[in-house]
Amino acid sequence: MSILVCFNTCPSLACAESIASALVEARLAACVNIVPGLTSIYRWQGKVEREAECLLIIKTHSEQFDALRKRLAALHPYELPELIAVQVADGLPAYLDWVRAETT
Repeated sequence: MSILVCFNTCPSLACAESIASALVEARLAACVNIVPGLTSIYRWQGKVEREAECLLIIKTHSEQFDALRKRLAALHPYELPELIAVQVADGLPAYLDWVRAETT
């Protein structure tokens, strides 16, 4: 069971807090950090867009990822929400154990 750090962007702080709370309450994430004040520049439907967003940094484990992906997609207001997962190579063992315990 590997630990994952997942990234997702939200259009507002209220949206970010709502999604973060839902994921933690459902034990799909042990912790979600909310980083406000991002500016995202991206191409969407043939146009370059610029939007203010909040970044979610989600800590979970690989066995919960499919359920997390489904829940996030159901909660998110975007037509195509960002969700990128990166496997953690190493970390403080006690912290990694805590992530596993809180998402089981």
